[in-house]
Amino acid sequence: MKNLFINLSVLFLSIAGTAQSVKFNNPIITDKYTGDPAALVYKDKVYLYAGHDEAPNDFNFYKMNEWLVYSSSDMKKWESHPVPLKVTDFKWAKSDAWASQVIERNGKFYWYVTVEHGTVPGKSIGVAVADNPLGPFKDALGKALITNDMTKFSDISWDDIDPTVFIDTDGQAYLFWGNTACHYAKLKENMTEIEGEIHHIKLSNFTEAPWIHKHKDWYYLSYAYEFPEKIAYAMSKSITGPWEFKGILNELAGNSNTNHQSIIDFKGQSYFIYHNGASKPNGGSFRRSVCVDKLFYNKDGTMKRVVMTSEGIQ
Repeated sequence: MKNLFINLSVLFLSIAGTAQSVKFNNPIITDKYTGDPAALVYKDKVYLYAGHDEAPNDFNFYKMNEWLVYSSSDMKKWESHPVPLKVTDFKWAKSDAWASQVIERNGKFYWYVTVEHGTVPGKSIGVAVADNPLGPFKDALGKALITNDMTKFSDISWDDIDPTVFIDTDGQAYLFWGNTACHYAKLKENMTEIEGEIHHIKLSNFTEAPWIHKHKDWYYLSYAYEFPEKIAYAMSKSITGPWEFKGILNELAGNSNTNHQSIIDFKGQSYFIYHNGASKPNGGSFRRSVCVDKLFYNKDGTMKRVVMTSEGIQ
């Protein structure tokens, strides 16, 4: 009996020691509240771009005036950099540094952003440009790339949000965006002009936050599904479709009505980057925090359900 007691004591201490050694790496950004993450893999680093949630603790809506950038070489340690872009850098815009994405082409970095237009009612999409991923970025056009009066698939004033950009293997660039209606259009090689008409994609329970990526021979269109938002996805052999709905990829984000994803491959591993509102003491839907967990694929190309963890990347 004495030996059993000793063995149990050793086991308990071993378990306790293990528990104490667990490191919680999510959220990955803790110096500020951040939402709507979009990651860029460039050379040997990941650059993470996010909106800055500045809403006071008693303010129950978005207050966002600027975007932030962080970088990492291992997905665990993240370095903060000076603010690279603000709404005020777009003279034609008046507010709301909402979801965005940066992409590199021919040595330049193009940043597609959501803002409230100053004269055309509703949300719009602008594009900024820089010579390196940390900026400084400047307005590439001096006007909006997409305005609310250019799309008629929805009557709401905020359907032109959440741009995501993808350059296909043939060099053709595409812009996807939308809320309640998912739009896409080709981009000219200069990355600052639409080429041809704007198309509409029918997706099951599409809310917002489209993200395009490719893995092996498959294209993936993931997006926020219903509200409060889960992340669902569709697959296709062509970036222009047809898209086949594959189901839920990520469940509701903790303490946040929105869920916004970025999917990348880095050093042989796939990652799912997202936000939640779980940061204490004042986290929530309007004071969000960016997190990251690993993503895995099945043999048939479908993605395994993402498991959100507190531990994150160890």
